[in-house]
Amino acid sequence: MANLNLGSPKLTPPKILSLGFLLLIAVGTTLLCLPVSSTTGRIHFIDALFMATSATCVTGLAVIDTGTQLTTFGQIVLLVLFQFGGLGFVTMATLITLVLNKRISLKERLLLQESMNQNSMQGIVLLIRRVLLYSLVIQLSGAVLLAARFMLDMPLGKAVYYGIFHSISIFNNAGFDLFGDIHGPFSGLTRYVEDPIVNIISMLLIFLGGIGFIVMADVIDFRKRRRLTLHSKVVLTTSAVLIGLGAVIFFGLELNHTLKPLHAGGKVMASFLQAITPRSGGVTTIDIPLLRESTHFLLILLMFIGAAPGSTGGGIKITTFAILASAVYARLRGREDIIMFRHRISKDNVYRAITMTLLSLMLVVIATMLLSVTERASFLTVLFEAVSAFGTSGITMGLTPELTMIGKMLVIILMFVGRIGPLTLAYALKPKKSKELYRYPEGNITIG
Repeated sequence: MANLNLGSPKLTPPKILSLGFLLLIAVGTTLLCLPVSSTTGRIHFIDALFMATSATCVTGLAVIDTGTQLTTFGQIVLLVLFQFGGLGFVTMATLITLVLNKRISLKERLLLQESMNQNSMQGIVLLIRRVLLYSLVIQLSGAVLLAARFMLDMPLGKAVYYGIFHSISIFNNAGFDLFGDIHGPFSGLTRYVEDPIVNIISMLLIFLGGIGFIVMADVIDFRKRRRLTLHSKVVLTTSAVLIGLGAVIFFGLELNHTLKPLHAGGKVMASFLQAITPRSGGVTTIDIPLLRESTHFLLILLMFIGAAPGSTGGGIKITTFAILASAVYARLRGREDIIMFRHRISKDNVYRAITMTLLSLMLVVIATMLLSVTERASFLTVLFEAVSAFGTSGITMGLTPELTMIGKMLVIILMFVGRIGPLTLAYALKPKKSKELYRYPEGNITIG
């Protein structure tokens, strides 16, 4: 990693992270614009920019079909982008540094701390090493299992390639797939809706990529430490509740609709996958436009919440949602303190959660209003697209390929801010150590 003057206000960690993602997007756009990347001659610049941003921000929204309109070279460009984008370019740069056996400086540790959303630099390099090891093992295992399944449908070489591509894509919550080449453009995994192997592996990859590397390391160390951190408890519990509740509601809403033709096992698998994928997974086995409006709104809520901090997913993060829900519960019970797993949550964390949520909500509302003007689609379809882009979820009701030029630019901005915004806000909202010299008198405002 190059030495970075983080002491300069012009090169703060959030700015370096933002510039790094912009650089990845610029390189990816340039490569996708080359004739060698397209099966149809040359990709339009705005489409190449959209695809590069979607891959780098691990979103999965696509204006062109990955399986039919991109060559193997173009597909590999996307693969590299969402691998770097998912794990973070800082983490990948650290891997190169470790391979070259170079020392990681204090300035670079500060950047790693920010990229992993950590409160301390202690053990940050060890954490990065473990992140890289866990990611490699999980993605390799997923690739082998998926390749073994795909061998039943295609030649060995193609099955291996598909296994590697989809394992990396799903684990990094990117949501890109190549099955348009086999089942038709933008078909996704709909042909595997009742396939237990594809469904279970996909759900595990999305879940592991979405809980965050901090939680993953904590769970692996559970045998030694015999306890989990508060962060891990909140992430795992909230994830289980959201997935379980989401699957039950999805099952109830779609039982006599899109799930009706499926067998009992297929209905259960489809419900759970569709409850997990809004965490930022982006892969679906059900045709999203065919769902009920109530189910669409359920997915919008799940996409807005998103995955865990320090993961490959987006959204406001499930810890933010958990803190807000606990704050509401404490207020309804008349309690002053917010208690989670016998720990009191600081007011600073509550303020940060409120600020994060309101800023995210304002961004989605403004983007939805603008898209409602530029696009010829229903309000729910536009809202779904905006939340999917912000939450880097990558599922769509079919609007993405039909976006206007202005609409594509708006969604590009949403994807970028959705990926970068939470990191930048988390850094900007950290409490300052300086003590206020005076306080204003307390005032009362009537609420409710």
